[in-house]
Amino acid sequence: MAKHTELVPSPPWVELSLTSAERKQVDPEVILRMLALTQWVRTFEEYVLELAAKGLVHGPAHSSIGQEGGAVGSLVDLRSDDFVNGSHRGHHQFLAKAFGHVVPRSPGLPELTSEVRDVLRRTLAEICGLDQGWSRGRGGSMHLMWREAGAMGTNAIVGGGVPQAAGFAWNQRRAGTDAVTVTYFGDGAANIGSVLETFNLAAAWQLPLCFFIENNLYAVSTHVADVTAEFRLSARGSGFGIPAWRVDGMDPLAVRSAMAEAVAHMRAGNGPTIVEAEVYRYFHQNGPFPGSAFGYRSKAEEKQWRARDPLTRLQNHAVESGLLTEADVVAVRTRAVETMDEIGASFLEEVPGGDPGERRIVANLWPDTAFVDVGVRGDLSELDGVRYAEEGPAGETEEMRFIDAVSAVLARNMAKDDRIVVLGEDVHRLNGGTNGATKGPLRDFPDRVLGTPISENAFTGLAAGMAIDGRYRPVVEFMYADFMWVAADQLFNQVAKARHMFGGTTEVPFVLRSKLAAGTGYGSQHSMDPAGILATAPGLRIVAPSTPGDYIGLMNTALACNDPVVVLEHVDLYPTTGPVPAGDLDYALPVGKAAVRRHGDDVTVISYLSMVGHCMEALDMVPGIGADLIDLRWLDRASLDWKTIEESVRRTNRVLIVEQGARGTSYGSWLGDEISRRLFDWLDAPVQRVTGREASPSISKVLERAAIARTDEVVAALRAVKNA
Repeated sequence: MAKHTELVPSPPWVELSLTSAERKQVDPEVILRMLALTQWVRTFEEYVLELAAKGLVHGPAHSSIGQEGGAVGSLVDLRSDDFVNGSHRGHHQFLAKAFGHVVPRSPGLPELTSEVRDVLRRTLAEICGLDQGWSRGRGGSMHLMWREAGAMGTNAIVGGGVPQAAGFAWNQRRAGTDAVTVTYFGDGAANIGSVLETFNLAAAWQLPLCFFIENNLYAVSTHVADVTAEFRLSARGSGFGIPAWRVDGMDPLAVRSAMAEAVAHMRAGNGPTIVEAEVYRYFHQNGPFPGSAFGYRSKAEEKQWRARDPLTRLQNHAVESGLLTEADVVAVRTRAVETMDEIGASFLEEVPGGDPGERRIVANLWPDTAFVDVGVRGDLSELDGVRYAEEGPAGETEEMRFIDAVSAVLARNMAKDDRIVVLGEDVHRLNGGTNGATKGPLRDFPDRVLGTPISENAFTGLAAGMAIDGRYRPVVEFMYADFMWVAADQLFNQVAKARHMFGGTTEVPFVLRSKLAAGTGYGSQHSMDPAGILATAPGLRIVAPSTPGDYIGLMNTALACNDPVVVLEHVDLYPTTGPVPAGDLDYALPVGKAAVRRHGDDVTVISYLSMVGHCMEALDMVPGIGADLIDLRWLDRASLDWKTIEESVRRTNRVLIVEQGARGTSYGSWLGDEISRRLFDWLDAPVQRVTGREASPSISKVLERAAIARTDEVVAALRAVKNA
């Protein structure tokens, strides 16, 4: 008979509760502070629901009423340099963290000071979409950020903020502090891939990150027991080597005790923790109605949970301990209600000719509509003083391989700026990754070359958190461009939108290197050209170098930029050589400046990356046609060199856009449309295009060649233009 040996997970998993004696030992100052903060959060949320019921909150109002015990209990002892982020239901966490920043610790009940009132006013303004909000109304209920308080942003994508929290924690540890990060999410996010990936990454790297699970039992209407076999969600920790605590989230004092143990573990350098607090939202997913009104839970269930109300428990404890009288408790609530009424009155006015008591938002509090696109990207003022190659005299050159330029310029920048960190799969092995791109960085700065798990969503989000915090500047490598689909939420929903979403001032100095491999036999899932997809995200800048010299200058610009920049690299270019300034790895190339590689009057040929070389080969093979060959260099819409394109098209009156990849993800489709609209009067013929075929490249050598464009396809297109 087979022998069975019981295996016991190494990390502890405990359920924590307090005895009556332990409750009596809690510092009275802590009791009063928790009571005041919980009351302020509760009253704020009740006021938000009042406004929502009257149609004065545009968009969702995800109430946290009933869940305040988890937030206040976990946050009451944190410092301002400890970071938090959260989910769409994050008012209570944001407010508790903000209150902790502005309310000094002192005996007695905290006062509703002007600083506290300002927190309440700006938070309400943000939820209502007003200019006085933290993000000038752009974030609303689901995107609340106040960096100075350590509130690093709530997130509308379930689990979307969790990977970024790992980046905050990495920065805290790397900076030599004992600060910690707490990332809040619910039962739904506990089953999402990005969260589980981040569990693994945080544990592998021993990051000071607490995964705080607010298990309120329901998604919108689906009970946690319906969607997971182990609905004690803190059990997840055992599988990743993370110690976990489970606690009654309706008991703020017990939550505080569990959190104290978890924080001590992290401050001691022992890695991440999980705290699961079982809480209950009294209302539906969104709005002022209880869940029972929608039939997915009973009134009896709601009554049972309300009997364990966290605010009531704190009030009873304060009275029973002799810290407050019943009248004092009523007075605390009355002052909070009066404060919210005063703040609300400053936002609202009577509707002329409306029903008695009907109110609307004061018109001049809305953001100016001219603000709509401000801050999609930065103004590039950080590049003032950068030395551009075109500004200096031409000097001696030397030949350099493209891949060596990649390695050399990364290493040079890491020598100049110790904030730069390289991360990705296998970048720390194989003498510089799979292609040698990190050879120089690995040789000179091995502690800043981080090999990651195969989890693009987690390490892209981690890098996003590093960049948003700002103490470090990540350079992420995707081994293949197709892997951006795995990290799509972090790249498109988080990195590309963060600056604009949080008011236009949040810098995101994030560089992504992404390899294109069409023609190498790696098939349809490793061969895409992502330029057309990336260009749909206005917050991303996109660089496409075609020569070693351009790579050095463009990467220097990308690394100096405070916007996220995607640097595309085609593997066909890696072994090629080209001239670079001798001994100079410090020059930059300006944002939005294309290069004209050939000059002619018959047609404007526009291309990028390896297809620039194919275009030059094709032009040499088609005599009798003169072309301006424009190497775009910058592909994002904001950085496109329209001056060079327009000057050329007005002279040639014909356009041929050349790219290698499939039609469905084509970059040239939008560019051709834009040229047709902008320069219609100067075109003698429709814009022509060279692309790959409809299908993605296959493994078969002949089918792959048939699927992509190279020199032959450009030759055919040039001959068609010539004979037209």
